[in-house]
Amino acid sequence: MTLSLAQADVLAWVDLWVAPWWTAWGVPVSRLEGLAFILSLAMVGFNLRVNPLGWPLAIISSLLYGVLFARFKLYGEASLQLVFVVMAVWGWWQWLRGTDERQQRLRVRVMPAAQRWQAVLAVGLAWPALGWILDQVTDSDVPYGDALPTAGSLVGQWLLGRKWVDNWPCWLLVNLVSMALFAYKGLWLTVILYGLFALLSLWGWRAWLRIARESA
Repeated sequence: MTLSLAQADVLAWVDLWVAPWWTAWGVPVSRLEGLAFILSLAMVGFNLRVNPLGWPLAIISSLLYGVLFARFKLYGEASLQLVFVVMAVWGWWQWLRGTDERQQRLRVRVMPAAQRWQAVLAVGLAWPALGWILDQVTDSDVPYGDALPTAGSLVGQWLLGRKWVDNWPCWLLVNLVSMALFAYKGLWLTVILYGLFALLSLWGWRAWLRIARESA
C-alpha cells in the first residue's frame, strides 16, 4: 500500500520526535518522551496544589504520550490518552464550575466507604473487559497487563475530576503497575516518571487529606 504525501509527512514528523535524542545509562530517550515527561511532572505539581492549570497540561501531555505508546504497541495506554484528553476537558470544567452532592462549589473531600468500593468494583470489571478487547482487536503482547492500569486510570481520572482524596491511592497503584509495564517495553524515562508519580501520589494523598480536614 502506497502512502499519500500527507501521510508520509505525518510519519516523518513522528519519526523525528521518536528518534533517540539523548542516551542515559545506555538507554535512548526520544524528544517526544522527554517533553511528555516534563509536562506530566508540571501537571502533577499543579494537581497537588488543587490548581486548575494542571488540566491543560494534562491535555497536551496525554496527546504526546498517545503517540509514544502507539509506536510501542501499548494500544490500551495509547487509547487511554485520548480518553484522558476528553476527561481533562471535563475535569477542568468541574474544577472551575462543578458542584458537589449538596450543590455547593466542588471541594476536596474523602469518598464515603460505599462509593469507594464501587470504584474498586468498576476497576475489577473494566480490567478483564478491556484486556479481552485488546487481545482480540490488537497485536498487543501484553493485553491484560496493559488493561489493568488503563482501567485504574479511568477511575482515577474521574476521582480527580470530582476532587475526591481517594484519587491519590488509586494513582499510586496505577503508577506502580505502569512502572512494571513500561520497564518491560524499555521505556526507561517513563519508568522513572511513573516512579516519581508514585512518590507524588503519596505526597498528594497526605496534602489532600489535610485540605479535606481543614475544609470539613
